[in-house]
Amino acid sequence: MFLSASPHLEYGRVKDVLKRIGVVTSGGDAPGMNAAIRTVVRLAQTRHLEVLGFERGWEGLMTNTFRPLGPRSVSGIINQGGTMLRTSRCPEFKRRESVLKAAETLSKNNVYGLVVIGGNGSFNGALELNRESDTTIIGVPATIDNDVFGTDETIGFDTAVNTAVSETDKIRDTAMSHERIFIVEVMGRTRGFLALTVGLTVGSEIILVPEVKYKTRELVESIYQSRRRGKKSNIIVAAEGVGDTRKLAQKIEKHTGSEVRLSVLGYAQRGGVPTARSRYLACLFGDKAVELILNEERSKIVGLVDGKTDAVDLEESAKTTKPLDLKLLQLAKELAV
Repeated sequence: MFLSASPHLEYGRVKDVLKRIGVVTSGGDAPGMNAAIRTVVRLAQTRHLEVLGFERGWEGLMTNTFRPLGPRSVSGIINQGGTMLRTSRCPEFKRRESVLKAAETLSKNNVYGLVVIGGNGSFNGALELNRESDTTIIGVPATIDNDVFGTDETIGFDTAVNTAVSETDKIRDTAMSHERIFIVEVMGRTRGFLALTVGLTVGSEIILVPEVKYKTRELVESIYQSRRRGKKSNIIVAAEGVGDTRKLAQKIEKHTGSEVRLSVLGYAQRGGVPTARSRYLACLFGDKAVELILNEERSKIVGLVDGKTDAVDLEESAKTTKPLDLKLLQLAKELAV
């Protein structure tokens, strides 16, 4: 779908534009999304592409709400968390009529390719849009959950891990001072990648993830074993998806007689200055996304596999569950002696 040459003002001069692409950030925000937007926009400029930034996720595509983006539009955002395009949860996009509206927006604006920056939910939406549109759609995985199949790591995961590690290290100080048990709840409604990585790297005694069911009596026995080894405090890192951690804290306190405190880290994990790692991935993924669009490789997501950027089929990514390395749970348990 080619545009007739149209003027595009940048650096105070007129440039002919051959194609127009769009970029959208959808679902939960992740540190590094802005860096990804910046990469797509600036590389598009060097390849004579015009960029439209659709606002508030799928809502912007449904309502035809966008703004033109150029190199100066994305100045100074590489170090900012969140997304300059803003985002929203959009349950309406699960309806076919909403997807058709989005497809109409792409067609009406002559959008040749669309870069969707988000996680699994965003990619499922992108898959439905791909079925209703002729636009080349490429996914860029950005989520603190790190649960996207087809990439070893997602944009924002490293930042969220470091945020949670920093806070948990502080909590351990007071846990040791008061000889208490602390449950630290991190994000992860359905997957435990964040909890597992945080728990391993802070040296927690117990890690709870949605993928593995736990029994309270086994947790209590583990705490007793820690005491027999001379430990006076315990850190339990739990993904939010394991259940009601408040009730869990009450049960452990009742069975052990120890003071148990719960600390919910919450949305602080989504924000903050993206780490160098998250920015680095944003640059690599954005570069690959623009390349795929120019090569007319439809319906792909970009990712990092064995240290190299690669492309995976969008449907395969959206419909395949990324496995959690349960060996790391055993490693964390052995290191907690």
